[in-house]
Amino acid sequence: MEIDYNLLMLTAKEASKMSYSPFSKFAVGAAVLAKSGKVYSGCNIENSSFGMTVCAERCAIFKAVSEGEKEILAVAIYSPNEEDCYPCGACRQVMYEFQGDEEINIITEKEGKAIVRKMRDFLPFGFKIGSGV
Repeated sequence: MEIDYNLLMLTAKEASKMSYSPFSKFAVGAAVLAKSGKVYSGCNIENSSFGMTVCAERCAIFKAVSEGEKEILAVAIYSPNEEDCYPCGACRQVMYEFQGDEEINIITEKEGKAIVRKMRDFLPFGFKIGSGV
C-alpha cells in the first residue's frame, strides 16, 4: 500500500489542536494508518492524576483497535512544541503490539519535512506474546 506521509502528518497536526494538556503545555497529535487503509487520529489527554494521562499515539491506536483494526502500517506524530517528536516507551510497545507482517513506519517532522523511520529504530527488541522473543 502506498503511504501518503504528508497526509498523515497533516492529520496529526490537526489532531494536535484537540490536545488537552493543561499541565505540561505540550500538545501532541497522531495519525495512524491501519492495514485497511483507514486513518485514525488522536491527541494527548492529560489528567491531574498523571498516570491517567494518555499519549496521542495510544489514543489513535486504541481508536483504531476499538473499530476492529489489528494491524498498523504507519504512525505520524506531531507537536507544535518540538520538532522530530518521538513516541514514549509505552507508545513504542503499543505500536509494536499492533505491527503486522509489515514493519511500522513512524513519521515525524523536522524543518517542515517528513522524516520516516522504521519501528526497529525506536524499539529494536520489542516483544509480543507468541513472537518467539
